[in-house]
Parts: sequence; C-alpha cells; structure tokens
Amino acid sequence: MQFLEKVFDAAKARPARVVFPEADEPRVAEAMSQLAAEGLCVPVALGDVSEAQVAALVAARGMKEAMARRLLAKPLYQAAAMVACGEVDAMVAGADSPTKRVIEAAAMAIGPAENVATVSSFFVMLFPDGRELLFADCAVNIAPDAGELADIARASAASAKALFGRSEVAMLSFSTGTSGAGESVERVRAAAELAGFSGPVQADAALNAVIAEKKGAGTGAANVLVFPSLDAGNIAYKLCQELAEAQALGPFLQGFARPVCDLSRGASVDDIVAATAIMVALA
Repeated sequence: MQFLEKVFDAAKARPARVVFPEADEPRVAEAMSQLAAEGLCVPVALGDVSEAQVAALVAARGMKEAMARRLLAKPLYQAAAMVACGEVDAMVAGADSPTKRVIEAAAMAIGPAENVATVSSFFVMLFPDGRELLFADCAVNIAPDAGELADIARASAASAKALFGRSEVAMLSFSTGTSGAGESVERVRAAAELAGFSGPVQADAALNAVIAEKKGAGTGAANVLVFPSLDAGNIAYKLCQELAEAQALGPFLQGFARPVCDLSRGASVDDIVAATAIMVALA
C-alpha cells in the first residue's frame, strides 16, 4: 500500500475536527469540500469568538481579556485558540499567510509541547520512484546551533517513525565523517553526537548504499535528512519539486502542544488534502 493510501486510511479511522482560518481562499475551500466528502476530517471554518477562546489566550499568556479579544479578531490567532481550548483538534493554515505568522499564532495560543526547546518543521517528500523521505528543517530555523539541530533530528525521527514505520536519520553536511573541516561541519558533528545519529554525512552517502560503504558512512538507507541550515533545506526541497517532480507535503510544525500544519503558499488542492490527512494521522 502506498504512503498516502495508508495515511488516508489512518485519517478516516479518526475523523478529527480541523480548523481552516483561510477557508475563503479558493484552494482551501475546495480542499475542505474534498476532505469532508472523503471522510478524512471534519473541516471547520471560523465563526464567532467564544469565551473558551478568550480564556485560552488569557491562560496561555496571562494577558488581559481586552488584549485577548483584539488578537482573536485575527484569523490565525482565533484558529490557534480554537485548538488550544479543544474546540477543534488541529489547525491548517499558510496557503495565504507567511510561515512566520502561523508560528507566531501557534506559539501565542498553543505553546510548545512539554520538554520541547526547539520548534521546527518537516516536509514529507514523495518521489516518482516510490521513495518516501522526511526533510527537516526547511521552514523555521535559519541557522540552528548544535543543540537545536539535535532537537530537530530527534523530533524528525519520531515523526518519521510515526508516518513511515521506521526512521534512519542522516545529519547532512558537505563533508562525510572526518573528510572535511569547518564551522558548519563541526556543528553538525556535535549535533549528531548529541542526538545519537549518523553525521556529518554527505547526501549521496546518506541515500546510496554503494557510496555509503565506500565512505564508511552507515547503510545509505536514510529516510530522514536533517539539513544544516534553512538555506540548505529550503533549496533542497524546492529543487526536488522542480527537477525530480517530487511532491512536497507540508511544512508540518513540530514541537507544539497540539497539531499545526503550515502549508506552502504554493500548495495545490491535492497538497492541502494530503497534508491535512497526514497531520490527522500524526495526531
């Protein structure tokens, strides 16, 4: 069974309530209709501000009620508050909003999960040859230090295990093992040691068993690629989309107390449907 078929089956098994603060956006509206028709979730649009939403913001940040009500006039904040107070199970946004705004709303209303120091993101990358990979972090952390990279790797491993049934993490660099040196290499090396994963390793050695054996760099069967910077991760996933016709689903935010999906602003209707189903399956 293909990955998306498994995800759709898992989503149908627990039809979660998902709020879409951009329900008026044409792609989002069409995706909501498809999601409801296929039983993948119960799509919810924004309505009137409730007292529970106000209470959630006041409790999360200790702000005055008047300030909470002003924030709830903003769609992203109201959607995040709906998740925080349990009116819905998850939030999907970003088709018409920058990632920064989605994260700000989720951080303000929902907050981080317990024992999480670094909020990050990942994409599910589906390739025409059937390969399924998880790319992180491609949307949030610009220049993560070693500790943040380790956090990203651990969170991504857990996400891959939940979605794919296995996780093999490669901490990517321009150098494999001790073949090169430099600040970024040493940062990746330190992160790999902290997280207990393979790295630093070049992308070809992470993905090709023959090259991995030549370079003494693991099995070459990584399905989680952790990039050393946002530059590297964002460029890589977009190149895979354009040159390899890979489907990039996400970005999914990791580290919040409740599920949040931040869509790419270029997401198609099919991308929105698939991303929502993945988030529901993860939840």
